[in-house]
Amino acid sequence: MLGKLARQHDPNVLVGFDRADDAGVYQIGPATALVQTVDFFTPIVDDPYTFGQIAATNALSDVYAMGGRPLTALALVCFPEKGDLDILERILAGGLSKMMEAKCTVVGGHSIRDEETKFGYSVTGLIHPSQVLTNAGAKPGNRLLLTKALGTGVISTAIKKGVAKQSWIDAAVASMTTLNKTAAEIVINNLESRSATDDQQRTTNDPSSNDPSRVHAMTDVSGFGLIGHAREMALASNVALRLRASSIPVLEGALDCIRAGHIPGGLKANRDFAECVVGYEKGIPDDLKTLLFDPQTAGGLLVSIAPEASLDLVHALHAASIEAVEIGEVEHASKPVIFVAA
Repeated sequence: MLGKLARQHDPNVLVGFDRADDAGVYQIGPATALVQTVDFFTPIVDDPYTFGQIAATNALSDVYAMGGRPLTALALVCFPEKGDLDILERILAGGLSKMMEAKCTVVGGHSIRDEETKFGYSVTGLIHPSQVLTNAGAKPGNRLLLTKALGTGVISTAIKKGVAKQSWIDAAVASMTTLNKTAAEIVINNLESRSATDDQQRTTNDPSSNDPSRVHAMTDVSGFGLIGHAREMALASNVALRLRASSIPVLEGALDCIRAGHIPGGLKANRDFAECVVGYEKGIPDDLKTLLFDPQTAGGLLVSIAPEASLDLVHALHAASIEAVEIGEVEHASKPVIFVAA
């Protein structure tokens, strides 16, 4: 629908809604830009405090995905008129705990009466205009890294049906309440160190000043699933992606949920929309194909990085207890746009 709206022409908009990116970016000074995003949804776990934590983690993620630092947040609350206010207090407290962990200040919010509870945040962050990481910029030869395992969507569906094992719930909640803060900071440090190297090389008139050893694109894997967000990166960068099915990390219980038919509506919608650009090598299990379209809540970062820098970044992430995995590579534009190999 956004594509049907009139386009505004503001030179300060560095990333707008026409880019299908994670957040908007608006430059307010030579060295400063705002990163803006909003996200809220219905409960996906039973515990109110945990739900608040997940909602906050999810809302913050889009700022981190752009390489930004969250600064302030506004809470968005939909709650039944006759609902138990103790539950609402727990939701808000859970969200605040994650905002405090992110050093992001909640400055207010808005609430309405609604028979169905919904909660989330509008988050504003800061970034240097030259260090914005969009879903465009992936280059042939780049490696693709993923910082969290897949499966929160199908496990959340099993939770709603009351059939999820506790170990599955624990693994999914741990993933959904882990901020992408540390992972993003490590990526940004990589970017900043390479930029400093570039600056030094330019001052010495070194012809190799265009140092390729850096992150070229980044996005977070959320509601459109791995394939949906990979598709956005491929189309924005005018490249093709090759994923290795055997390398893609999977949460405990996720494939069991798929085999038992606990499929969220969002997964089906993602598959109907995006599978037309996907090709599969023979032998890829059907349950794993399905998981690639699973809508993630507070999912991990998908990073496109030069091959010579990939291993160092993986080691740095592992040192910070982030189980990043190299799941594929970027190729020259071709069809299918995404190929899933064994």
